[in-house]
Amino acid sequence: MDASTGDDLVSMANAVLQPGFVGKEPPPWVRRRLAEGLGGVVLFARNVVDRDQVAELTAALRAERPDVIVAIDEEAGDVTRIDAHNGSPWPGNLALGAVDDTALTREVACHIGRDLASVGITFDYAPDADVNSDPNNPVIGSRAFGAEPERVARHTAAWITGLQEAGVAACAKHFPGHGNTSVDSHLDVPIIKAGRAELDATELVPFRAAITAGVQAVMSAHLRVPALDPDLPATLSGRIMTGLLRDELGFQGLIVTDGIEMRAISDRFGFAHATVLALAAGADAICVGGDHADEDTANLLRDAIVAAVRSGELPESRLADAAARVARLAAWSAAARAGATAPPDPQAAALGLSAARRALRITAPDAAFPLAGPAYVIEFQPELNFAIAPETPWGLLAPLAELVPGTSGVRLSSENGLPDALQASLGRPLLLVVRDPHRYPWITDALRASLAVRPDAVVVEMGVPAAPLGDLHIATFGATAASGRAVAELLAGR
Repeated sequence: MDASTGDDLVSMANAVLQPGFVGKEPPPWVRRRLAEGLGGVVLFARNVVDRDQVAELTAALRAERPDVIVAIDEEAGDVTRIDAHNGSPWPGNLALGAVDDTALTREVACHIGRDLASVGITFDYAPDADVNSDPNNPVIGSRAFGAEPERVARHTAAWITGLQEAGVAACAKHFPGHGNTSVDSHLDVPIIKAGRAELDATELVPFRAAITAGVQAVMSAHLRVPALDPDLPATLSGRIMTGLLRDELGFQGLIVTDGIEMRAISDRFGFAHATVLALAAGADAICVGGDHADEDTANLLRDAIVAAVRSGELPESRLADAAARVARLAAWSAAARAGATAPPDPQAAALGLSAARRALRITAPDAAFPLAGPAYVIEFQPELNFAIAPETPWGLLAPLAELVPGTSGVRLSSENGLPDALQASLGRPLLLVVRDPHRYPWITDALRASLAVRPDAVVVEMGVPAAPLGDLHIATFGATAASGRAVAELLAGR
């Protein structure tokens, strides 16, 4: 082991952690840890009231440590933190991929970056660079730019370029690719069964593009890829994190883990031991949040890192390298913020809505709008993706009721209540609003039952489109506030 003081080890162990915390201002333990060398923190929806409050929060963090990395998981689609309470004013990746205008994607990402930079956020865990090749994927879906590797690659590169032009570090995720699985790594260990040739032709294509575009960070995935490592999940695999990402693909930026507390690895390894294994494999920063956003967890991980260095399990040189990469990202962020002075554009919301309108796809393009009077809306509520903040609003009822007074409806989480809802819709235009019905047999059954009674109903798909049901089907490619408003305007004849 290299010779360092105990304080040096503790400082380096703190430097590689990016914990979350509870509250709208930094709690005392976070302030103390920043003084002890904590390299970064990550904000979640629970930390956000509005932009003024976030700006005050980040200023308080920098008062303790000027170069602290302030991260957020802001994909600005269905997965939003800064707009979790109101819904994102931007269409998500799938909608941008459907439009397939890389100049638009770059412009959207640049506006998002300006917004984040204006409130003191320096590091965004985005974009999602996964190729959503499995339509039953429960955790990627509309977060991806699509199912075609080259489309995903060009929009990943455009998003990175736009965000980093605004002075915010981008992070391509989830390496080496989370799109070809039907298992959610928040709950269990997904297995990507593709061989190396298929990985090169699909999963790795967007990550190569991200590296070429100069992405500052890459986030690891908690999944197994037997073709690359038959034993360990990617986050804990030196073959994948160092051998593939560093040595073969040539990435020299920051490697950050997905939430280290996620069950895909914590159930088997424990998240303290997983932290050590991830650093040994080549990760530089450990993201920890979720339900473990407290001082005890931060202490546990710090102490596990220090103990691993002292026992020889984790080489001190590897920890020092990780801490140095964290410092380099912090330095890049400071320089980028100084060079990117453009403030948020007050007209940006109009761009977001315009982009969402461009993404709409209608199976009957000659359909006549507006609707013939106030509509009745039935929204079918699926189980939400774990990555989506539960308070994030979605749907069509609220934005349509704002434009067409008298619009009413119901949200159903099962087929119970459907007969009453169909009865209430009689004599009015009926809208059936779904997200990924192909993944939920009860929603598909409810749609078929509804269309048998009301074949004139309009089906609005706000997730990943599959084979359309109904004579008139509108796909938004996401459930953001911008997407809801865009389809509401269409139906209202605006």
